[in-house]
Amino acid sequence: MKILHSADWHLDSPLQGRTPEQTGLLRRALLRIPGQVAQVCMAEQCDMMLLSGDLFDGPFSLESYQAVYGALKAVNVPVFIAPGNHDFVGNESPWRTKSWPENVYIFKKPVMEQVTLEDLSCRVYGAGFTSMDCPGLLEGFRAEPGTAWSVGVLHGDPTQVNTPYCPVTKNQVKASGLDYLALGHIHKGGSFEGGKTLCAWPGCPMGRGYDEQGEKGVLIVTLEESASARFVPLDTPRFYDLQVDAQEDAGDSMMSVLPAVGNQDFYRITLTGPSNAIDLSALAGRFSQFPNLELRDHTTPPVDVWSSAGEDSFEGTYFQLLRNALEDADEQTRRQIQLAARISRQILDGQEVQLP
Repeated sequence: MKILHSADWHLDSPLQGRTPEQTGLLRRALLRIPGQVAQVCMAEQCDMMLLSGDLFDGPFSLESYQAVYGALKAVNVPVFIAPGNHDFVGNESPWRTKSWPENVYIFKKPVMEQVTLEDLSCRVYGAGFTSMDCPGLLEGFRAEPGTAWSVGVLHGDPTQVNTPYCPVTKNQVKASGLDYLALGHIHKGGSFEGGKTLCAWPGCPMGRGYDEQGEKGVLIVTLEESASARFVPLDTPRFYDLQVDAQEDAGDSMMSVLPAVGNQDFYRITLTGPSNAIDLSALAGRFSQFPNLELRDHTTPPVDVWSSAGEDSFEGTYFQLLRNALEDADEQTRRQIQLAARISRQILDGQEVQLP
């Protein structure tokens, strides 16, 4: 059996701190997520979809509801949703106020319930938040025997035992008797095994800031002799927070970390190291193919690394030996010597050193 596992879409996020163009780009990308997840589910020929909460960020728009409704109806397989702290089952929740396709089951109670899928010989267990905070819903739970597979879906935090957002512990997972536990809430993917139970969370399918960097996507879970999970990336905007040594030409240094072809991903590049004054606007203009590029200048004024060379001291002797070695060195060795001299000078001057 194959399962698509996704969580933390956060549709209708406020997306503050961006230009109107960037906000529009990210909002459109968020609205595409339900359809992209459905496409992966169908392409992988999954038998079921598990959605571990926070599909909506809070108050929801008609546009977002329609995007989710259409995507979940299109997959034409059972879909199980465990609401989280952002889309908890309250009076104004879409899980109460809106209709949903017949193939969608929403766990609306803060206690573990079960649904049996006879044709898949599987029981699905889940529970949902009914407020922003939620106690540990897995505590004391044990799956019933009698089916080939038992899976669970929860919005919960496996990283902090004292979290107010449904703490999930390894001992609880081990005692659950589940084959697979699908979690949400943590925006960076991860997993662990508790006994024979694989517990995993896919992370969010799209970052919304530099605290949610890199490739994002969903999990494809396969249940055979045991459970295994495979990450599948989605084509969504990505965030990268990079640090670059400006060296002699900051533009050339940036080219070493940026892709060869421009895109609409978000790059925040912090320029470091000794450098002459940098015109950030002009530098950004050289990379107009990256419209969401943000530059920060954390460079320091250049210093003469050879200022003490030849002095009657250990320091003077050291730098003189390095400078002498430059004379017959090839280009690569020259760069290494110059780097060694610069780092040495920074250390002697009490500066923080960022190794390349």
